[in-house]
Amino acid sequence: MALSNSTAPTDSGVAVLVVSPCEDDLRPLRGTLPSNWTLYVARGAGEATKILRQTSVPVILCESELPDGNWKDLLAVVTGMQNPPLMIVTSRLANEYLWAEVLNLGGYDLLAKPFNSIEVIQVTSMAWRRWKSAWKTSSGQSAMTQTV
Repeated sequence: MALSNSTAPTDSGVAVLVVSPCEDDLRPLRGTLPSNWTLYVARGAGEATKILRQTSVPVILCESELPDGNWKDLLAVVTGMQNPPLMIVTSRLANEYLWAEVLNLGGYDLLAKPFNSIEVIQVTSMAWRRWKSAWKTSSGQSAMTQTV
């Protein structure tokens, strides 16, 4: 079954899906992300796929290793979506090899853990802006009117 992700973006905030089995990853994100951002949480790829079937989420923060697979498994799911969300991989083992792999396979970026709050906001905001611009372009709207 094809997943849909065609809901129009809004300027009211960023929707982010955090995919991580570790509660210790979620606490700093909840305290870091602005209050007008909507945060969805999934413990694994299967749960994330269910959320993506029901809701439009432009940005995914995904732990590199999940209980039911890894970030590449979830990336394969979203790649076939209309206006697919951009994936930011997170890892305690972030290095140049993993960063290159993420970019080469179609991910947006890699964030090292423990999280740097400024970096999380900057990278997530940039991913959302890129997704929003691509959505406007694919729907025939002018990308010149975007704001965050």
